[in-house]
Amino acid sequence: MSKVNFTQTVTIKELRKIIPLIGGELTVVVQSEPGCGKTSLLSMIAMDNGDKWRSPRDGTSIEGDKYDYIYVDCPVKDMSDIGMTIPNHATQQLEYYVSSLFDIHNGKPKVIMLDEFMKSPKLLQVIFTRLMLERMVGDVPLPEDVVNKRKSIVIATSNNASDGVGDSMLAHAGNRVCIMRMAKPTPNEWLEWATEYGVSRVVRTFVAMFPRCLASYTEGDAQKDNPYIFHPNKGALSFVSPRSLAKCDVIVRYRDLLGEHATQVALTGTIGHSAAGDMAAFLALEKSLVDVKDIIKAPSTIDLPKDISAQLMIMFQAVDVLETQDQLSKFMEFVERIPSNEIQGVFFTMMMRAAKSVKLARNNLKIAEWAKNNHDLF
Repeated sequence: MSKVNFTQTVTIKELRKIIPLIGGELTVVVQSEPGCGKTSLLSMIAMDNGDKWRSPRDGTSIEGDKYDYIYVDCPVKDMSDIGMTIPNHATQQLEYYVSSLFDIHNGKPKVIMLDEFMKSPKLLQVIFTRLMLERMVGDVPLPEDVVNKRKSIVIATSNNASDGVGDSMLAHAGNRVCIMRMAKPTPNEWLEWATEYGVSRVVRTFVAMFPRCLASYTEGDAQKDNPYIFHPNKGALSFVSPRSLAKCDVIVRYRDLLGEHATQVALTGTIGHSAAGDMAAFLALEKSLVDVKDIIKAPSTIDLPKDISAQLMIMFQAVDVLETQDQLSKFMEFVERIPSNEIQGVFFTMMMRAAKSVKLARNNLKIAEWAKNNHDLF
């Protein structure tokens, strides 16, 4: 077995373009440190294809218009979950029967994700290797749509070898696939995603205020004392990652029912002690903030909070709730009272990047004027 070291990375957005283009002929093995969104690539590719997506929590295939999308949780599978050889009494021969997981016989091309492939039992790695290299499940080929020139696509995921969580791959197999290391999302990239998916403004404000929570241990000495992130040599089970940030959102939403103590303990068990302490301060701050609806009523005279985190929290709420040009223009009067152009820029960036607000922002004269006056920030 050999381990691979990397010096270059690709973003998840780049992978969404790369995999559909080459994945029918060359399997892309995506590696990253824990919790960076590798598994979500399957749902993203489905959405990019215009197919409706729901999470395959039971490991079964999801039927789309163009492809079937199949999630395989490799470490928990055994040989019988993939297929087996069964006697055919009529021919007195052994025949290979493929598991219903792959839904081979409906003839539709597949997008198959072999999640955590490098943690598979070694015997299964051999079976999965043939799937990645030859597009065969045992002795049965994956279907193709010849008319529309769509081949079945196979993706594999894994953690970095340097993460120290037991990922390895047969050397001869590694030489036949395309191994790519996926970068962690930047704070702005994560905030864009979080805004789109309705993550609470408290969690988003935490990321905006503490961007180093999405740094990587691979940056070396610069992050060796970073208390938020995953460190292979420290063995912490709870730490900040794009995944754990999204997971802790349910705790934030139910904090009033949970109570202060239970909320703090739950946050600590999800994102680690340091991040939980900092986020608790934001939870307390949120209760004292004025509502965006009240700001719209008196944008020029309402009290402007001096605390930067309070300003950010208000702006994240505004991105979520503003619906009309009049509301946006009035809120911009409030934003322009903020002394820091960089903080104002957070609101501008989120409005322009979030799919639900970008049309509103593009057609707003106040936004256009602000962008003209602050073009040097971008």
